[in-house]
Amino acid sequence: MVAAPAGLAFGELAVATPEAWFALACVRWQELLIDHANCEKKAASTALSFIFSYAHDADLTDRLSRLAREELRHFEQVQKLMRELQVPWAKLSPSRYAEGLRRAVSTAEPQRQLDLMVIGAFIEARSCERFVGLAPRLPAPMGAFYGGLAASEARHTVLYRRLAERHALAHGLDCERTFVRFAAIEADLVTSPDPQFRFHSGLPV
Repeated sequence: MVAAPAGLAFGELAVATPEAWFALACVRWQELLIDHANCEKKAASTALSFIFSYAHDADLTDRLSRLAREELRHFEQVQKLMRELQVPWAKLSPSRYAEGLRRAVSTAEPQRQLDLMVIGAFIEARSCERFVGLAPRLPAPMGAFYGGLAASEARHTVLYRRLAERHALAHGLDCERTFVRFAAIEADLVTSPDPQFRFHSGLPV
């Protein structure tokens, strides 16, 4: 397990990203950048879906509204970087990562909300870990850009964890058991062979 630098939080993760993924990312950095833009849009969309689904929770909607705005700013920054580096937009199929996590989500509330919050924490934690790993491996301006994003992803990880813990406490749910369950699923997704290359893809084949 890679240790999180001071001020960062990806301690949720059971395993580190395989070195082979980082090596491929440095070669296929254009695809990485395009999929990263997609990920920022999805992150904003996820926050908005929470706001719609759990509109009764004022604290949640307030915090995730701010998070959604930040994710969209990141999307704009990625688009700007794509223009600077002359990376044309291309349509990419989604990775198996998020769907693989969501397949384990309960269909019944209140466990469903907890599961989704925990998934949010894992996605942000994995993003943070990969930004930290990519920063020294990629040349400017991508390396510096990714290094700067890591702290934001760490804050988002902490936010989703705190929302999950608060929800679990209010409803008598086992938050840590849920984290352990999804940690195993997440670890398998990032270390098992994956024919795709995406920002959250698994072991390259």
